Amino acid sequence: MNRYIPLILTGVLLNAAAQLALKKGMSSIGHFQFSIENMVPIALRVAVNPFVLAGLVCYVVSVAVWLLVLSRVEVSYAYPLLSIGYIVTAFAGKYFFNEALTPVRWAGIIVICFGVYLITRSAT
Repeated sequence: MNRYIPLILTGVLLNAAAQLALKKGMSSIGHFQFSIENMVPIALRVAVNPFVLAGLVCYVVSVAVWLLVLSRVEVSYAYPLLSIGYIVTAFAGKYFFNEALTPVRWAGIIVICFGVYLITRSAT
């Protein structure tokens, strides 16, 4: 199963890229109130935002890749590896959006890394 790690990582990284593009797109749109009056104007701004569109494309491609993964690998092996996306987005959030990486978040990243290590060691 470990031979499918590159395919799994492709799906994970596409998913993380989708999150980052969506964040960038929504940051450029800014804070808005949910109301009936501004539902259409906000929906139009979201629909034409290039970062939101890029994020959605990344999601669609990541789903296609994930379907390939699931056709080849046990779900109990593959699904936990999605947590690598948490690590990638935490570092990317720090780098691209100047988000905080607190000691508690570092501890979480370490726990996730250890969990991913254990899962890859369990491959048959």
